[in-house]
Amino acid sequence: MTRDVSEIFTVDIDNPTGLRVDRYIADHLKIFTRSQIKNRNVRVLLHNKEIKLSKILNSGDTITVEYNNPEPLQLTPEKMDLDVIYEDNNCIVINKPQGMVVHPGAGNFSGTLVHGLLYHCLEMKDKFSRDDIRPGIVHRLDKETSGVLISAKNPDALETLSSQFRNRSTKKSYLAVVKGTPVKHEGKIETYIARDQNNRKKFIVSENRGKKAVTIYKLIKAWDNFSLLHLKLETGRTHQLRVHMLFLGNPILGDPVYGRKSGIFPDISLMLHAYRLSLTLPGAIDKISTFTAPLPPRFHKVIKSLSNPAEDVLSIIKLIQD
Repeated sequence: MTRDVSEIFTVDIDNPTGLRVDRYIADHLKIFTRSQIKNRNVRVLLHNKEIKLSKILNSGDTITVEYNNPEPLQLTPEKMDLDVIYEDNNCIVINKPQGMVVHPGAGNFSGTLVHGLLYHCLEMKDKFSRDDIRPGIVHRLDKETSGVLISAKNPDALETLSSQFRNRSTKKSYLAVVKGTPVKHEGKIETYIARDQNNRKKFIVSENRGKKAVTIYKLIKAWDNFSLLHLKLETGRTHQLRVHMLFLGNPILGDPVYGRKSGIFPDISLMLHAYRLSLTLPGAIDKISTFTAPLPPRFHKVIKSLSNPAEDVLSIIKLIQD
């Protein structure tokens, strides 16, 4: 069987014990993820001889990677009831609901935010390449994380906004209800975060592997067994806040991956909300715009059940200080 693409690479790794072929392709070459290797019908040759994906590679090896490109994904606009916080000719700010996937991917070929944006902003489809499955997407939120998210309407706006995320000039604030109360009521968490080698769907804190991740946290309100925290991202790693809260010893309530079910709230979903985003909009030189996503119903429900009758949810939220 012939493959669509054939590329030659010289293995360059700083690992005296070598590295598996599939991990080298996914983690170093980053052509695609390990989970996509089978779907791409990958074939690897070492010195012109086909090898197994489990074979260990060493620096200096020359390999040929052959694989198939998938058929282009056709994006069909879908009518959705989007909660629009702000909109102009260059961008749109959405309060993303919990449970919505941001862009198409494995197992999510409809119903994503991208599908809704293409319907809401009809001009977007002509502004971006037909092969782009993430048109306008500047940054992402996990499926189960709700809150403020900005998207671009054209390539120039996309670059303007994306560059701010790359150089970390944006300010991103989250609210989270966690189990227990941090020993220190405020602080900075600085670690490396890497993919869990035993579970590809999870990430872990590592001493020297992965990417540097920095989170600033502050206690807003403490109850007997739970706390409301204000979290700031200085970096934007996958699952960063969820992994860092687990590392702190205070996993986020309702986290199905990094936490355990609560006896008090057995059916509650992930209590993580992107509360505030500050950045410079395209065309607005040196002017910082700040967008806030109102507290979702699940937060009101949990906070009310934990608070005494005299406390008001909104007054608790006002304790947040940037």
